[in-house]
Amino acid sequence: MGSDGGSLVSLGLVPAGPVSFLDGVPLVDHHCHSVMADDLDRPGFEALLTEGAGPAPGLSAFDSRLGFSVRRWCSPVLGLPPHAPAEDYVARRAELGAGTVSRAMLRAAGSGVLLVDHGFAAGGLLGLDALSEVAGLPVGEVVRLEAVAEEVADAGVDAAGFGEAVAAEVARRTDATRRPLPVACKTVLAYRAGLDVDPRRPEPAAVATAAADWLPRRARDREPLRDPVLLRHGLWAGLDTGLPLQLHTGFGDPDEDLHRADPALLAGLARLVDPLGVPLMLLHTYPYHRQAAWLAQVFSCVYVDVSLAVPYVGSRAPEVIAEVLELAPFGKVLYASDAYGLPELHLLGALRFRAALGGLLEHACATDEISPADAERVATMIARDNALRIYPRIPA
Repeated sequence: MGSDGGSLVSLGLVPAGPVSFLDGVPLVDHHCHSVMADDLDRPGFEALLTEGAGPAPGLSAFDSRLGFSVRRWCSPVLGLPPHAPAEDYVARRAELGAGTVSRAMLRAAGSGVLLVDHGFAAGGLLGLDALSEVAGLPVGEVVRLEAVAEEVADAGVDAAGFGEAVAAEVARRTDATRRPLPVACKTVLAYRAGLDVDPRRPEPAAVATAAADWLPRRARDREPLRDPVLLRHGLWAGLDTGLPLQLHTGFGDPDEDLHRADPALLAGLARLVDPLGVPLMLLHTYPYHRQAAWLAQVFSCVYVDVSLAVPYVGSRAPEVIAEVLELAPFGKVLYASDAYGLPELHLLGALRFRAALGGLLEHACATDEISPADAERVATMIARDNALRIYPRIPA
């Protein structure tokens, strides 16, 4: 593990609310992305403050809970007063430069290790080695299965050999000798076909038939992989590695149909995976986090986070986290930021999580629902120890 976590209290970065149980605990961010390598103008910055393509004409993405959180909690890191106007914030960011801003935000977040999905729109992002240097932290790679399958297709393979080629490449990309160290696989099935697909492993003949249909379109038009049979084949190739399998669920960008990203639709897959002992890591989950919590309670293989929601909902984060903890066993809940592009999202995810979970546990102690010793143990479980237990290859 890298950073000792520092003290968000001493940095003046803690929102109102007690955080004594988590101050100084280095977080394991079990799912995030890299940050932009180059400077951003205001439109470029605002485009990364929303899951949409950008704010509607005439509006600003700063006029949101996330935007106000940036102005309040990130401004001091750049030497600005809290609540600095948006134009001052963007100007100061440009003055300091992307590298300085990223270094300051990532190191203020107090993480100990980053598990990074670098398989999505990575062209403008820092590479994993560069991200590790800027953050001052070890980085593990989350292998995105759909990106691997598309790379196999682009390298040239016939339909009959596609299934075996994908499985072999997934195995190669997750080999423990590779660096950065592969720590998990991830599927974006929710985006590409929806979670309401047949969860069973497809037969090789069905994979070959589906590949014969898709490969010519991929070669001609660069069509993304959306065929449910091929997506399921990649998912099972990931499960065959034995590494934790991360699944996008809940809200995201306009490519998904939200109702088909409800994690409750994964009950059939969980029934198949439970006997295998491979962890299913349900990412984001909001606004279906209560369904995800149920899955985590009833299936031994299922784990959850509310990563992406926490910085977006701002001061409402305690309510969201409390709703997950209604049903999810404390040993099944993890921390993640799902930060993409903006280092501010790494910082906001961390400080909102610390304040929300710390405040919830302080309240539970005050009402004698939990002892201080147990509260400290639960806080550390969710922030760090659950991930250390579940992921067999956390880089040191």
